[in-house]
Amino acid sequence: MTDDESAHYWRSPKLPGIDLLRARYIRKTFARHTHETYVIAAITEGVEAFHHGGSVHRVGVGGLALINPDTTHTGHAGIPEGWRYQVLYPDAGLVARIAAETTTIRGTPGFAVPAVHDPVSARHVLAVHRALEEGNALAADTHLHAAVARLLRSHGGPLPERSARTAAARTAQRARVLLEERMTDPPSLEGLAAELGTSSFALLRAFRRLHGMPPHAWLTDARVHRARALLDSGLPPAQAATAVGFTDQAHLTRHFGRIVGVPPGAYQRGRARTYKTGGPAPS
Repeated sequence: MTDDESAHYWRSPKLPGIDLLRARYIRKTFARHTHETYVIAAITEGVEAFHHGGSVHRVGVGGLALINPDTTHTGHAGIPEGWRYQVLYPDAGLVARIAAETTTIRGTPGFAVPAVHDPVSARHVLAVHRALEEGNALAADTHLHAAVARLLRSHGGPLPERSARTAAARTAQRARVLLEERMTDPPSLEGLAAELGTSSFALLRAFRRLHGMPPHAWLTDARVHRARALLDSGLPPAQAATAVGFTDQAHLTRHFGRIVGVPPGAYQRGRARTYKTGGPAPS
């Protein structure tokens, strides 16, 4: 992260089930990655651009980027000046409860479009941040429910079920399982394909189609996800790095920043910190 960029990732104990990010990025480039949570990102300055579903989407002030869990996407500046945004990462259980209370969606709720211009919802997102920084959990929860309910009613619906229906897709799913099991010592693409009884090219094509990225990129994303869980448990970044298969902390830091948006140490501190009522979160 450069000197003219800043990012703060945190969680307030006053509102469980949601992480927050406030950031200013100019040259930042997010690698192709996924989130285990939903992403609701309100742009407050500039333009963010991101790859999603085979297209590049651009979101400016008053707009929101909306990403469903386990959905591959990227992120980068849409203009030379970069972008500033405030992001909510509500977990699946929280969104499901709000959907059940406020919508008629049946099944797993999700966003039908990745980018919308909705200043009202954007203001709710900013209000969640502001309320939590002030220690006002009641206001934060109220604005969170309003934002999620409004976005689901206007731009949401049931997510399609993901199933590996073809033989190639089932092979790609088996490859994912094997990579998860051997995260610290993964096989080569050729070795993985041979073990699954297919060719390297066929496996690569099937894996991209099912998971939205090649196996090596998926493995990096999965390692970062697992590292986050270890950091949440209190494991130091250096130990988390080797535990998930990175050669050292520097490699974890590089990949972590390109997926989460902050270094692992800053992430760990932000998730563990408790803010006093009336005191703003640090920049």
